[in-house]
Amino acid sequence: MFLKNCWYVAAWGHEVAGDGLLSRKILGEQVLLYRQRNGEAAALIDRCSHRFAPLSKGRREGDYVRCMYHGLVFNADGLCVEEPGRDQPSDNTSIRSYPLVEKYKMLWIWMGDAQRADPSLIPDCHWQDDPAWRSIPAYIHYEADYRLIMDNQLDFSHLSFVHENTLGGSRKIAETVPTLEAIEGGIRLTRWYLNEPEIAPYLRGVVDLKGAIDRWHIYDWFTGGNVLNMDSGSAPAGTGAPQGHRAPQSLQFHATQCTTPEDEHCSHFFWTYAHNFNLNDPAFTKALAGRIEIGFVEDREMIEAQQKVVDVSGDDKMAFISVDLGLTQGRRLLNRAIAAEQAAN
Repeated sequence: MFLKNCWYVAAWGHEVAGDGLLSRKILGEQVLLYRQRNGEAAALIDRCSHRFAPLSKGRREGDYVRCMYHGLVFNADGLCVEEPGRDQPSDNTSIRSYPLVEKYKMLWIWMGDAQRADPSLIPDCHWQDDPAWRSIPAYIHYEADYRLIMDNQLDFSHLSFVHENTLGGSRKIAETVPTLEAIEGGIRLTRWYLNEPEIAPYLRGVVDLKGAIDRWHIYDWFTGGNVLNMDSGSAPAGTGAPQGHRAPQSLQFHATQCTTPEDEHCSHFFWTYAHNFNLNDPAFTKALAGRIEIGFVEDREMIEAQQKVVDVSGDDKMAFISVDLGLTQGRRLLNRAIAAEQAAN
């Protein structure tokens, strides 16, 4: 089941360029993305109305797309504007178009009722194009239900084990009970790990912060679009970071993670890991993103393996443990939103 009346990330802006046609399945529907001559991106169902040939096998002609099976031509609104051999296209030849907004280097798509597609509902991800931050747009494909990825994001205790030698580095992460609070459209989890002996493994060798640290993860998860925004970092221990003071030596990061269901079995994962220091060092930005990607690959391997077990587990129920408070609340919010949407239809 999917929540449809919300904005999902369909692609990074740079994935749709020039005269290219990008076909991507979103919420079980095959969608065609392309740019018009003025640079504005458009989204159509990737299916000609005539014999259901994929338009992604077609040809760009200016602002239009021609189906290369029988030649019908469609504009960015899905209207059929040409049918070979007729002055006017036949009835019922137009196709579905989707609201699409380009913001924060991303193309956001609305798969539900187009009349409800309010761009102000797009979650704030400004760190991705804010000149005070640097990051590299990245993408991972999962062969797993998007809800298992969501569970992983809302339970950072796994950092102590899945990412023991990368993103984690301490048992304290698993032993720390987060503060959980409701926010508009989702939940916020706050974790502090005070007086850690050293920085996390993924930072060693790429930053210069020695000695004991106070480390934090403060992350907001938004039900609409499965968007996670996380403030994280490390500060010299005892310098007041938990009270809001970030000492000059502090390392601050902002992660954005957006999970878009491909269908019931696979997911698209769009992410960045921004930093607000070393802004003029692209080699640092690349090295940091590479270290983070190693951790995300570890997540994917675990979650895809988990999915295979889930698929053969029938009606068996997963156990509940104390670290599940965040993911349980996240699932509850998602299920409520889906149920409310379905009841309204």
